[in-house]
Formats: sequence, C-alpha cells, structure tokens
Amino acid sequence: MRSTSRWARWLVPVALLIIWLGVGGTLGPYAGKLGEVATNDQAAFLPRSAESTRVLQAREAFDQAKTVPAIVVWTVDGPPVTREQRAAATKAVGALAGQPGVVGRPSPALVSKDGAAMQAVVQLEPDLGEELPVVLQEVREAAQGVPGSVARIAGPAASQADLSDAFAGIDGLLVGVALGAVLLILVLVYRSALLPFVIILGAVFALGLACAVVYALADRDLVRVDGQVQGILSILVIGAATDYALLLAARFREELAARADRTTAALAAVRRSLGAITASAATVALGLLALLASDLTNNRALGPVGAIGIVCAVLSSLTFLPAVLALLGRTAYWPAGPKPSDAGAEGRGVWHRVAALVDRRPRRVWVTTALVLTAFAALSPTLSSKGVPLDEIFVNDAPSVTAQETLGEHFPAGSGNPAVIIADSGRAAAVRAAAESTEGVASTAAVSASGRPGAGEPLVVDGRLRIDATLEAAADSDAAKDTVERLREKVHAVSGAGALVGGYTAQQYDTQQTAARDRTVIVPVVLVVILLILVLLLRSLLVPVLLVATVALNFLATLGVSALVFEHLLGFSGTDASVPLYGFVFLVALGVDYNIFLMSRVREEALTHGTRQGVLRGLATTGGVITSAGVVLAATFAALMVIPLAFLAQIAFIVAFGVLLDTLVVRSLLVPALVVDIGPRAWWPSALARGDAQAESAAERAK
Repeated sequence: MRSTSRWARWLVPVALLIIWLGVGGTLGPYAGKLGEVATNDQAAFLPRSAESTRVLQAREAFDQAKTVPAIVVWTVDGPPVTREQRAAATKAVGALAGQPGVVGRPSPALVSKDGAAMQAVVQLEPDLGEELPVVLQEVREAAQGVPGSVARIAGPAASQADLSDAFAGIDGLLVGVALGAVLLILVLVYRSALLPFVIILGAVFALGLACAVVYALADRDLVRVDGQVQGILSILVIGAATDYALLLAARFREELAARADRTTAALAAVRRSLGAITASAATVALGLLALLASDLTNNRALGPVGAIGIVCAVLSSLTFLPAVLALLGRTAYWPAGPKPSDAGAEGRGVWHRVAALVDRRPRRVWVTTALVLTAFAALSPTLSSKGVPLDEIFVNDAPSVTAQETLGEHFPAGSGNPAVIIADSGRAAAVRAAAESTEGVASTAAVSASGRPGAGEPLVVDGRLRIDATLEAAADSDAAKDTVERLREKVHAVSGAGALVGGYTAQQYDTQQTAARDRTVIVPVVLVVILLILVLLLRSLLVPVLLVATVALNFLATLGVSALVFEHLLGFSGTDASVPLYGFVFLVALGVDYNIFLMSRVREEALTHGTRQGVLRGLATTGGVITSAGVVLAATFAALMVIPLAFLAQIAFIVAFGVLLDTLVVRSLLVPALVVDIGPRAWWPSALARGDAQAESAAERAK
C-alpha cells in the first residue's frame, strides 16, 4: 500500500511534466507564427458604428481596383521647379507602370504653388505583405532619377511599411528582451541556479499555449490580432505567469522548511495559494473581457486574447511549476535552500522594519501616502488623450513621417489624406458647394472612373458618388478634426444628399469620441467586477471597497506623473485615445493582484493572531515576494519600449511606473496602515469584524 502510494505521488508530477514538455515542443513555435494571422491594417480596427466606418464600407464600391497609394514628393535644390524637372519626374514614375506591385499608370508630377516641390501618386497592390518594402524601394530609386531634387515617399503605403517594420521585432526581440529582463531579476533576487530557469520555462510554455489558441481563433476570423495586441499578449503572459509562479514558489519554500516531504509541501503550497492566484487571475481576465463592451474593434480584440493568455498563465503556474518543484524539492533553490526560519511568518530585514513603521504610526503613514498620491492624481486631467500626431506615432524618425512633413510644407497640409464624402449623385453640386464653403477645406473634387479626383467624369455607383475634400490643416491635427466636424454639419444639412464624411481625419475623430464613450462604460464595469471578486475572496465589504479605492487612486496618480513625463521629458504632445483605458484595465486589475496576495495572507494570519498582528505578519511575510513580482511585471511591460511606437511606449511607462508605485507605496504602506488604523471593523460583516478574540475562537472551532 505504501509503495503504491509512493509511486502515485511521483507519477502525477512526472505525467504533468511530460504533458507540458509536449505542449512546449508542439505549440511553442506558434509564439513566432502569430504574426502570420495578424493584421496591421488600422482600418480594420475602427469603431463599428461610426460614420467614418460606414464611409469606408461605402467607398469600396468606388475602388475599381483595390490599391494603396504611395505619394512621391520631390524637393528641388533651387526653386522654382523647371519644366525639365517636372517632365523628368513624370517620366520617372511613369516608367513604373506595369512593374510588379504597381497598379495602373502613376499620376503626372504636380508642382506646388510655391514652386519648390512636386508630387505624384503611385497606386500599389494592397496585399503586398513582405514585398511592400521592396516595391517602395523600386519607386524610390526611380524617383531619385530627377536631377537637382531629393525624392521621398509619403502616403498610406509608406506608413504601412514603416508600421510593419516597427512590429517586425515582436516575435523575437520583444519576447527575448522580456525573458532576459525577468531572468536577470530572478537570478539577482533569489540567487538560485535552477528556480529562475524553471519559472521562465513555465512562462514560455504558457506563452506557446496561448499563442497557439489565439492563432487557431484568428485563423478562423473569430478574433482579430494586430501588432499591438500581439505584443501586449506576449508581455501579459510572461508577466502574469512569472508573478503567479513567484507566489507559489514562495509558499512552497515555506512549506518545505516546515516539512520534509516535497510532494506534500507542493500540494500544500498549491492549496494555500490557489485562492489568491485564481482570484488575481479572475480580476485580470474579467477586466480584460470588459473590453468587449468597447465599440473600438482593437479594444474588443484585446479582451478575449488577453483573457486567453491569463488562463494559460494560471494553468502553467498551478500544474507545471508544482510538478517540477515536487520533483526537485530543495534542489530548486540551490545553493540557497529553505531554512527552518522560512516557515515562520515573522519576517526579517527591511519588511520587518516596514511592518514596524506601519504599526507605530498607522494613521500618519496612510494620511501622508494618500496626500502624496492625491497630489499626483490632481495632475491627471492634464494628460491629453486626443490622439497622437503623425510625427509622434513612431518613437524614432520614420521615413514616411519625414516625407509627410515635407509634403505638408509645400502642398495643402491635408494632401494625401483627404476627407472622403459619399453622397447622392443628384445632389453632388450642392454637396461640393457646402464642402467648399466650410472653413478649413482647401478644395474638393469628385473621383472619376480612373480613381483620380477631378480627372474626368465622376464615377457614379448605385446613384452615389465620392468627393475628396483636401483640408488646409494636417490630417492628424486638432484643426483638421475640427474641420471634419464642421464639414459633417454642412453636408448633412444638404437635403436629399444622404452625405457621409469619412477618411483618415474622420477616423481619428471618431476613434477619439468612441474611446471617451468606452471609458464611461468600461471603467465602472471593471470596478464592479473586481469589487465582487474581492468580496467573495475576503468575505468582507469594507476591505474590498478600500482596496478598489486605493488602486483607483494609484491609477490617477500614475496618469498625473505620466502627464509630466510625456510632455516635459519624452516630448509627446498627448497619447492615443485608447491609452488611458488600457492603462486603467491593466493597472487596476494588476494592482488589485498584489493587494489580493497581501490581504489573503493577512486574513489567513488574522484568523489566528487578530487583525493588527495579521496585517503585520502578512506584510512582513509577503513583502519580498510581492515586491519581486512587481519589479518583474514592471520590467516585462517596460520591454514594450523596444518596439518603436509611441502607443506601446506610453502603455509601457504607465503600467511599469504604476505597478512599482502600487507595489512600493500602496500595497506596502497605504493599505496596511489603513487596515491597522481601522482595526477589526475593516472585515465587516465577517466574524473577524467582531474582534480579535472572537476571531481566534472562530478559528479554533473551524479547526
């Protein structure tokens, strides 16, 4: 009997290890294949019900051949442009007709009003993929044949190429940097030769499983994935899997110090960590799923994709890691193995001193920290989230941005990105007149059968036509968005026209408006979901309310600091419209994680030792592991900065700084001091609220 039991206790860990090795070997390559089903076409991620989205659908009927324009812009050494230079430019791009990837015949070179520049439009095939940079290079080489000029490529095709180039590092560079940072931190903190690699391996297995599931769903068009979602998924899985693994490994170390049997210690560690880990994962997963209420398709895409990643991280942490720890035992921590002192909850070193500080002056501690956080939070309204200008989308200098700036210097700033009006053909004249009378509109032209504005008879499809309105302001500017708002008002007033206004600027405006609406809907949903999970876990009402309030304060304080850093240190004029919402979901959900780890341990200790001692013992015991988890998570999100996009850089800073602020201030000082100051009443209406002595009696009866 004892021999059978011994074999059974070894068989389960070995079987789990073999299963995960099979998962890693079979599904691991999908972490590098997710880009095959990802799209970086930003038009696929517009608000579903917005006017600009309806225009995008309607204008497909006017595209006789699906194309993506590349705008060649020449600047000459000594203006004005000569007749010979214009002829050479037209001949240069004209020679591209019939070349692979080029659709139709490029437009003739057009000279700017100031005579210092020229532009021509080359239409390219929309699905060139990896061939796009090659085709653009051929266009650039042909355009450089104009003597006395410098040629650059602007327009959607050039922007798409730069965006694809920016995301090219996601499959390898991003994951490598994140894993390297995590490994370095774990080695420095735990001084163990094996444990960091075991934890990293578990995170890699979780990422491979998550990417395989997402790949299968995206391949069947059940979820959408772009480079941003792909990058966040990798970081989220690595960070979450590492955090959960650290909590479990710390529990296993305590259990191993208290008992000799490694299998029993592993089971006890899982049992005592299960509630905190699953509650933590539920807050993040459900917080992400709340994004399904968004009208922005990329927000909706992140919801299920991120939730899948969290589920895979939990599976790995609660199955693969315990199996390996049960097989390795004390060897996992070599050369710094568990000591008998690790079994206690008294704490030593810095966290013992932090607990003593909270015990001596709880009210002074929480009032001081709350005031500091409130001061930073007061700056949060100064963070502009009206969108990022084109010249700030890329962190480094992108060729398409430089070319677009050059184009805007010599032609109407909205050239290349006109507002698109779809209207009934019978009211075309009235619509054009209304558009041209709109302040901020430079010119209008109906699109002909050739696909060019004003190059022949207008193309009429099902009684409707397309009018392109060139704006005076740059397409990504606030002035252009204001013009679109006025333009819509003008053309909507033309009776019988059924006019709709779309285009790049309108898409940016609609995205901004939708993001603001999403925040008012999703933020309350996330807060309610997290509050309910905390109530179920802690069996209290007051403590969950305090925890939610503190992480919300931490989020606002982080936004306040971000406003200062983005404007004065990094030079950003604002953030993408979705950044505050992403920051909220990640920071609130992940911030509650650490409070869950702390307060679940505090409640466990309070059942035996009372509230005050429970807080102090819980803080001293969990301080090291939670701080390590916070540093690891901050480092993984900071790795997003290797992708040279402002959106990801801003998300990286907000989450990394916010996690550190939450770990080092909110969870270490504010929350413990509040609970100590309130006393047993903090646990109302559970038995703990009726006093420490009664709580101890209840615990004894429960045993």
